[in-house]
Amino acid sequence: MWPYPKVAAHRGGGTLAPENTLAAFRCGLEYGFRAVEFDVMLSADEQAILMHDAQFGRTLPGVGKVAEHSLQQLQQLDAGAWHSERFAGERICTLDQALHLCRDNGIWMNIEIKPADDIYAERTGEVAAAQVAAFFADALAAYVPGQNERSLPLFSSFSFAALMAAKRTAPGIARGFLLDKIDGDWLAQMQALEAIALHTNHKNLTPALARAVKQAGYGLFCYTVNDLARATEILGWGVDGYCTDRIDLIGPA
Repeated sequence: MWPYPKVAAHRGGGTLAPENTLAAFRCGLEYGFRAVEFDVMLSADEQAILMHDAQFGRTLPGVGKVAEHSLQQLQQLDAGAWHSERFAGERICTLDQALHLCRDNGIWMNIEIKPADDIYAERTGEVAAAQVAAFFADALAAYVPGQNERSLPLFSSFSFAALMAAKRTAPGIARGFLLDKIDGDWLAQMQALEAIALHTNHKNLTPALARAVKQAGYGLFCYTVNDLARATEILGWGVDGYCTDRIDLIGPA
């Protein structure tokens, strides 16, 4: 149900480096992490980039929308100065750069498909899935269920439409459905997606909900756990894995 690493560095390097950048991945590596979670969004020219916020202002300077700017325009912006002077001049990371760095360093990837808006959901899922499937074509051809899952990444998303598009485009890449709260028709959605895991906010998780997910036969992954005592607690409930911002306090094991 969860053949992947137990702990992943959130957005590459947690709070220790500018999120979703190559610098973040290098920071995670320095702390021994060989598992990461990161976000993928599309630029105006449909280039897959690592980005969480659809608007400028937090991790990118200025005012505007990511989806209204080309990759070339976005690459001119400083994606590191917001974090600290040490990372000033860091540029946005493309999905291709992330894939190469992670494969070259043996890093497992939880790739969150992050549409800038609902109108981009299906296309974001299609583009990201097609690129990842092409990159891992050899691993997909050699895939044997139950043996080499860690050779392939996992898609996750809050967007049902984006994950369905990823399923159609790259059915060989496993999927995890993101829900802030486990309620409503979550089981029907999981079945439609043919997902292998449910990803949820640990703050809204209870022992009963964790038990329901596990009894339904799914892996259970939580975000974003920054306290070791809390991590220990939810693991006791049956949680299989989680991501953390505090890679300096919670190790990869």
